[in-house]
Amino acid sequence: MLSKDTFAPSSPTPFTMSEESTLLDTLTWGVGGISSLAMMFGGVVPYIPQYLEIRRTENTEGFSLYVCLVLLVANTLRILFWFGHWFELPLLFQSVIMNVAMMMLIALCVSIRRRGQLVHNKEHVFTDFDYDYFWEWTDVQSYVEFMLTFSTMGCLLMYVFIDSAVFVETAGFISVLTEALLAVPQFYKNFITKSTYGMSRQMVLMWLVGDTFKTVYFWLRSSPLQFFVCGCLQIFIDILVLGQCFIYRKKKSHLIN
Repeated sequence: MLSKDTFAPSSPTPFTMSEESTLLDTLTWGVGGISSLAMMFGGVVPYIPQYLEIRRTENTEGFSLYVCLVLLVANTLRILFWFGHWFELPLLFQSVIMNVAMMMLIALCVSIRRRGQLVHNKEHVFTDFDYDYFWEWTDVQSYVEFMLTFSTMGCLLMYVFIDSAVFVETAGFISVLTEALLAVPQFYKNFITKSTYGMSRQMVLMWLVGDTFKTVYFWLRSSPLQFFVCGCLQIFIDILVLGQCFIYRKKKSHLIN
């Protein structure tokens, strides 16, 4: 005789539950890994269209080189901040990758500017310590020397004050605040020339998308509060620059000159 338990649904076996748990863990690990890779390399993607645009036109007038300065300073400070207040490693690697990418962009701009000179003008280098030509040097070595000087001074200060929570947190705040203002030089340049010619609109769109993703990432991963607040500010400035693309869309390249 069949008992009443014959047709009762069988409970999940430990093996089945283990398979489901393993699959969920693998999926979670995969999503986390993709997010981390996107965070590390996604930051440099917006500058690829601008890099290609400059190479294609051999014209650097529409792009503000101070954008590179802002990013180099911000990411160097973020690297120093990590030694005093550990945060997500993908954010640390992103800063290293971004610094390399910005030096490559600077090298391209300097090379094109030198080729575009009709006459051989006076060289301006970092060791001249001429404030009038700050970040307008005529050789790549000067930009490298400035960043090495800035990084060395930052390392010494962080080494001395690493036990001071106020100093460490201030360094972190300055880092994210500086990065949040990275679009300001480009906004100012567009405003002065009343044109966005030579500036890659794809770059600005990627700024907005990337900064939105990054700000959500900060919130979900409980990153330091400074990161999230300044991420929101960065999104706001991106929208302002994007608005300039529509306001000045009819302006021609001769207005830059």
